[in-house]
Amino acid sequence: MNEYDSNRIADLAIEQGYILTDKILDTDCYVLNTCHIREKATEKVYSDVGRLKKKFRNKKKPIVLITGCVAQAENENMLKREPYIDAVIGPQSYQHISKILSELDKRKKKINSTEFDVIEKFDKISKIKNTESKVSSFITIQEGCDKFCNFCVVPYTRGPEFSRSPVDIINEAKNLISNGAKEITLLGQNVNAYNYTKGKEKFKLSYLINNLEGLERLKRIRYTTSHPKDMSKDLINCYRNTKKLMPFLHLPVQSGSNNVLKNMNRKHSRDEYLAIIKDLLKIRPNMKFSSDFIVGYPGETDKDFEDTISLVKEVNFINSYSFIYSPRPGTPASKIENVNNTIQKKRLITLQTLLKNIQIKKNHNEVGKFKEILVENKLKNQEVYFGRSSDLTPVIIKEAKSFDIGNIVKVKIEGFNHHSLSGTKKIIKNEEAA
Repeated sequence: MNEYDSNRIADLAIEQGYILTDKILDTDCYVLNTCHIREKATEKVYSDVGRLKKKFRNKKKPIVLITGCVAQAENENMLKREPYIDAVIGPQSYQHISKILSELDKRKKKINSTEFDVIEKFDKISKIKNTESKVSSFITIQEGCDKFCNFCVVPYTRGPEFSRSPVDIINEAKNLISNGAKEITLLGQNVNAYNYTKGKEKFKLSYLINNLEGLERLKRIRYTTSHPKDMSKDLINCYRNTKKLMPFLHLPVQSGSNNVLKNMNRKHSRDEYLAIIKDLLKIRPNMKFSSDFIVGYPGETDKDFEDTISLVKEVNFINSYSFIYSPRPGTPASKIENVNNTIQKKRLITLQTLLKNIQIKKNHNEVGKFKEILVENKLKNQEVYFGRSSDLTPVIIKEAKSFDIGNIVKVKIEGFNHHSLSGTKKIIKNEEAA
């Protein structure tokens, strides 16, 4: 979602007459789009701004904008602490960036734009053409969160759940497809909570997936990130009814312990989570799963941690994100005493070792098989191409050509590591003749 937001911020700045550059010292405006989900994100902002100050010590100062969730959380304090920052713009306010840039060009006072106005935001960006031209593209369909997990800052930085108009989403998808997109990932803090109401009609995520299925040049559909509470039957049935929806789901569980899940206010149990996995596997036996895990949550016992380990072994997640619990200011969990840090680190190593071994075993088992890979791009300064399998595994492809970009090719897998696969494209006789 941060990548999507950054692209839309760029589109809005372009509207004001700016152009993108990778030459830092020739920059008139510097935008740092931030995430507040992990600890120390705020300090990283100040470090980045400090490095920028040094680079521009003997040059005209650029406009410096801090956008995203750190801007939302810190807002006025950030402007007071670091005078080099010209404006802070929250994730629901970046539709104002054209106006803000115009005012800052005139060197008016510093600006704090951190109000929650998600309706105005999406109305504005729906009118600005999305210029992204990647094979695999993103569309934000939903923002905010009403779940209020006790560890999470998102409801306070992104606001309540809000769903975009399905007409705007489908139009943006058509625009991206015309730009060359072959795969679209639908985004949201709780993407499967998508629920747009118009009169008596209700539109859910399954409606969007079924409509995207009908777009001829689109080859693949994905969505992320989901909450187990919102894995409805109509959404699960999409895996039976749609061919373009990939057999892969990122479904954060956070813990395998019912005790910890309750303390986290996750609103689902271990058994409910496993029931979702089983339902999906009945429909698509080749389904693969990834997840998120928080280790050492306040009150987590050795037994609780073992419950997480046993869940991982039962599901066999092919790729997951795992972290030591990070207290976020203002959240209920931040007021509870932490688990000893040494114990937290030990548990994290145990979990990550298990996850890594599962991933290595899965990748090893792919060797010798032919996999359908969507080719995304040629690797810089190399004679190989990059793509992803249906389960999102990165694949390095030999013998591919520039005309393969945007197409699905068969690749014989010949090598692997922890994170990725490598192989050679299967050459079709007609290609050899050409």
